[in-house]
Amino acid sequence: MNEQSYEDFISTVSHELRTPLTSIRGFSQTMLASWDKLDDENKKKFLKIIEEQSNRLISLVENMLSVTKIQSAKENLIYKETDIKPVINTVVSLVKNQYPTRNYTVEITSNIPTILVDRDKFQQVMMNLIENAAKYSFDNTTVKITAGFCENSDFVSIKVSDTGVKIEEADFEKIFTKFSRIDNPLTRRVQGSGLGLYITKTIIDKMSGKISVSSNAIDSEKAETTFEVKFPAYSVETQAREKCKQ
Repeated sequence: MNEQSYEDFISTVSHELRTPLTSIRGFSQTMLASWDKLDDENKKKFLKIIEEQSNRLISLVENMLSVTKIQSAKENLIYKETDIKPVINTVVSLVKNQYPTRNYTVEITSNIPTILVDRDKFQQVMMNLIENAAKYSFDNTTVKITAGFCENSDFVSIKVSDTGVKIEEADFEKIFTKFSRIDNPLTRRVQGSGLGLYITKTIIDKMSGKISVSSNAIDSEKAETTFEVKFPAYSVETQAREKCKQ
């Protein structure tokens, strides 16, 4: 990271940290100064805001630590042959508890090959993508996770789709850069650091994978957005090859 990039990073981080810290301090001071004057409803409301901003702060710090680690040449990845199905099912169960107003479907081709990845990093990638799909989609819509393998590429493909606001093609590269967020009605209602997809792409690149995005309009308000991740297949099984030919 050159000097200018470092200064830009520190400036942006300082801004991102200041907002939740200011909220936590402001509402804490209000409660301390006016505790006896506040009714129970307002006390709960202020405490809820403090909790939300604390969680935002923790998430931001964790993401910044992740950025520091993945940019370091010293980071060691522990590669293991990994079955994607249990990892995806675990992530879906976690996200489902956090976003219960979405529906979730998982379709994974039988006998799909394993992949050679750092299992913890792979789970982080899946968590970022599936959580984003739930976070930035409309209530009562479906988050779809599909995975398969075709011999003509020797890659295992994992797709995460949601129904939300269309991402313009001009923004496809932008969303994978640090501190980048697309401005639309769904992103405005959810606080975020703009680091998640940057971290996701960097991890995928380090593990010899690929990531791409597409976003196709369903009507004037909704679009289906799909993030596709590909990792080289570790073991190629004949049954999976034959299934892809059908």
